[in-house]
Amino acid sequence: MRGSDPASARRKKARRAHEPGLKRANFGEGPGLPTLLLLPQFLILLFFFFIPSLRALTQSVLLADPFGTTVQFVWFDNFKALFASDDYRQSMWVTFQFTVGQNLLTLLVALVLAFATDRIIRGRPIYRTIILLPYAIAPAIAGILWAFLFNPAVGPLAQILHALGIAWDPNLNPNHALILVTLAASWKHICYDYIFLVVGLLAVPVSLMEAAAVDGAGPIRRFVSIGLPMLGPTVFFLAVMNFIYGFFETFAIIDAVTKGGPAGATNILVYKVFVDGFVNLDLGSSAAQSVLLMSFALLCTLLQFRYFDRKVNYGV
Repeated sequence: MRGSDPASARRKKARRAHEPGLKRANFGEGPGLPTLLLLPQFLILLFFFFIPSLRALTQSVLLADPFGTTVQFVWFDNFKALFASDDYRQSMWVTFQFTVGQNLLTLLVALVLAFATDRIIRGRPIYRTIILLPYAIAPAIAGILWAFLFNPAVGPLAQILHALGIAWDPNLNPNHALILVTLAASWKHICYDYIFLVVGLLAVPVSLMEAAAVDGAGPIRRFVSIGLPMLGPTVFFLAVMNFIYGFFETFAIIDAVTKGGPAGATNILVYKVFVDGFVNLDLGSSAAQSVLLMSFALLCTLLQFRYFDRKVNYGV
């Protein structure tokens, strides 16, 4: 009868377990252990993402005084006020410049370093370790480091620029301030891109590189014609992650280097959310800005998948 032969069922299960390419995690019977293992991650998402997101959505349609004693439902007035605000439009433009700049700079430098690593034979582990060191530095510390290096009074790199005739002063010049935070944010994130690109280059078939070398292609030509196209999926993934990094994870660098100045030149959206909410105590506007920031990040990600993913070659 069906199901009456437990020995046969065990034999079938054993045969499936020994089939090549098949791996099965054994969590026992029932959902108890898998649920217990997933519970910590679920609680983190619940308390640090879902509940704050729901709270931000609720607060974005309310108008409250700084102490929360009076609350008024205003529908979408907070959003209308933001789009009518010159400061918010300027912050959007600054965020666009900053995010695109750090994305391109990070990818370009990481590609050059990954190519150089692929060419190094001796001391490769030391070279990789040095490049990965910035990833272990906190963003605020990285910001302070770059603020010191380019300090117009005592910074060594600023003194070199002054000797070259460049009147470097990020405290007064908006363009200098934006360049400084872009460099700091890119330097902090280059090692992240570098890890993925190095691993991606290891997956490029050696036979293709050797065949190109036999045909007379130099190292740069082989990297551009063979290695870079095969890194397409990796580069696309990193471009998406770099945009998310620029939108959400550069607050500490901005706060440590420029605090959004001078004159709002580095007041990106994520920093403006903090200033309006925790300094100016405009909770409704700050919540509306956080909702819009999440929407902008989602829109940019979808556009990247819509218009650039089709140009990526996933074949080997």
